[in-house]
Amino acid sequence: MAQWTSAVGAGQLARLLGSQQDRPAGPGTRRPPAYRALADGIRLLVLEGRVPVAARLPAERELALALTVSRTTVAAAYEALRAEGFLESRRGAGSWTAVPAGNPLPARGLEPLPPEALGSLIDLGCAALPAPEPWLTRAVQGALEELPPYAHTHGDYPAGLPALRAMIAERYTARGIPTMPEQIMVTTGAMGAIDAICHLFGGRGERIAVESPSYANILQLMREAGARLVPVAMAEGLTGWDVDRWRQVLREAAPRIAYVVADFHNPTGALADDDQRRRLVEAARSAGTVLVADETMSELWLDDGVEMPRPVCAFDPAGSTVVTVGSASKAFWAGMRIGWVRAAPDVIRSLVAARAYADLGTPVLEQLAVHWLFSTGGWEQAVQVRRDQARRNRDELVGAVRRELPDWEFEVPRGGLTLWVRTGGLSGSRLAEAGERVGVRVPSGPRFGVDGAFEGYVRLPFTVGGAVAEEAAARLAAAARLVENGGVGGGEAPRTFVA
Repeated sequence: MAQWTSAVGAGQLARLLGSQQDRPAGPGTRRPPAYRALADGIRLLVLEGRVPVAARLPAERELALALTVSRTTVAAAYEALRAEGFLESRRGAGSWTAVPAGNPLPARGLEPLPPEALGSLIDLGCAALPAPEPWLTRAVQGALEELPPYAHTHGDYPAGLPALRAMIAERYTARGIPTMPEQIMVTTGAMGAIDAICHLFGGRGERIAVESPSYANILQLMREAGARLVPVAMAEGLTGWDVDRWRQVLREAAPRIAYVVADFHNPTGALADDDQRRRLVEAARSAGTVLVADETMSELWLDDGVEMPRPVCAFDPAGSTVVTVGSASKAFWAGMRIGWVRAAPDVIRSLVAARAYADLGTPVLEQLAVHWLFSTGGWEQAVQVRRDQARRNRDELVGAVRRELPDWEFEVPRGGLTLWVRTGGLSGSRLAEAGERVGVRVPSGPRFGVDGAFEGYVRLPFTVGGAVAEEAAARLAAAARLVENGGVGGGEAPRTFVA
């Protein structure tokens, strides 16, 4: 019986390997043999999760043709991977990827580090800050006071607690978008909301247009749902969307869904203006595409004088095109797994009906905590604490990276939680691997793209500041030196650092 559970085609593997561009070798630098470079490339793809574990690789002859190398080169690379524990083979069943005994399985998204690892490894993988106290404690205490009446019910509220639905609707109305509670469904975080939307509108094999780059965990969620992702390049810098390109993709590819982050885009930090939002809604309406607008970063402006555009749904008064997703997880705390969907009432009814076969509902106590925050003014005070913390972290991280890595290029966003960095010609995948060895965890650019794009980038979140930011930048510089010197695969041991 075959031990592989999926397969990677020769063309797909060639594209992924082709994205791993390294800086040209300097004088006196020895390049590895071709088979070694190929083995290293495949190993990196497995370690990053871009080629799954237990995925059948192409036959030697097929991959040699796709890469225009000799079959001997591929055979030697496969043999090296087998010797290192990254490949298993059996006559008649082919060869499939593996990880050596004792190695952790690679994360396919951006999973937070376990708390016990934080003493020796600085985590720049997860764009989430600690809870803004005392507001978390006060919210939970307030929720406990409101809990007794709900404890006498079955506790299942597939659309969300009526009081919280009404409060979220009031908040949209206060922003100039009249909204009824019937247009709101409370979900288990924004991920739960988008998962429900994809299952309702997408279906296996459906096209979904996504920004390129886009949020890595959402891209993976869509892949797992069987979607065919259609990337649409962002405009240069922090200027938002290239709407003409969006219009062309929506017209020609006719995707069922388009997913966008208009407010301090993850990972670039771009902020789309009113005109871009209006034109994109018009393009989606003309193409018959459901436009999913992710607003999870919308309250995280960090600089004075930032004038926030109108919400995307403001340009769809009939509610026939735009489905909006919001969340408490970025603006308040990632541990508060409360999200919501705003859509036309018939869409909400369909989402609620489908939920009976998923998770039934969102935890009541957490809903009551968010309701307490919204109804007491605690939300605004907590979010201001979050903005102040993120602003300090951003400024300190930017300063540290500029000092330690002057060749790295980026624009400083005016809001959000992430910095999108061009790494001076180095491979982001190799930087991520080297970073693990010197004590800093950083996600590489290809996690945020489709089919190997953005190899020359990494994403840095505003989650550390002060001395930790300085140390993180120093470790990134050490990782860059390892990559430049061809030392990935060995090199420096992690240094212990206690924040």
